[in-house]
Amino acid sequence: MHLYGQYCPVARAAEILADRWTVLIVRELLADINHFNELERGLPRMSRTLLAERLRRLERTGVLERRGAARGKRTQYRLTPAGRELQRVIDVFGEWGARWAFGDPRPNELDPIVLLWWMRRRVCRDRIARRRVVIQFDFRGGPKQSYWLLIEPGDVSVCLKDPGYDIDVMVTADILVFYRVWLGRATFADAVRRKQVQLDGTPADLRAFPHWFAWSPMAATVRAARRDAVTAATA
Repeated sequence: MHLYGQYCPVARAAEILADRWTVLIVRELLADINHFNELERGLPRMSRTLLAERLRRLERTGVLERRGAARGKRTQYRLTPAGRELQRVIDVFGEWGARWAFGDPRPNELDPIVLLWWMRRRVCRDRIARRRVVIQFDFRGGPKQSYWLLIEPGDVSVCLKDPGYDIDVMVTADILVFYRVWLGRATFADAVRRKQVQLDGTPADLRAFPHWFAWSPMAATVRAARRDAVTAATA
């Protein structure tokens, strides 16, 4: 941790939060991702060693607490009240980024596994009446392989191999477009109309598919920033 040697609240906060990856770790913890392996899946470019070091630092500084694993259970990382209060910081970061620093995805940001991991967390299982739903994704512009979301009452899994059940909905999409839809820079309906996203399944499932997900928690912020930009440009 870099110490700035300045007696200032901004400097003290920066000493804890300004190192690489730390804000994204807090973002994940605020989304109730609280196991090491799940944090690692949400931050795949971060080494396990660095993730462990950052978690220890956040524990030492009172941002999170580590709950020891009971027999047969995994260690949990839970934000303290001080850590939960960082939601306001993350919201401001996201709003500023959406307004001033957010364009289309860069090529190295088009990771289908990260995208599906985010989607896994935002499934609205209460809107799915069936016991099991299997969605296959084939992305253009990324690795030439298929991915699956397996949605069951107790869990949602990202599968890199065919889970062996009938496919309910098959999604074929340009991965850049699907990222834009997920983050609110484009609408799902418009992407389907332009045939940038294509769905195959029963008519009922195709109508229901967009409602199975809450989409990105930043999507509304991104849409608002784009509306403001359009308004400013036409003023």
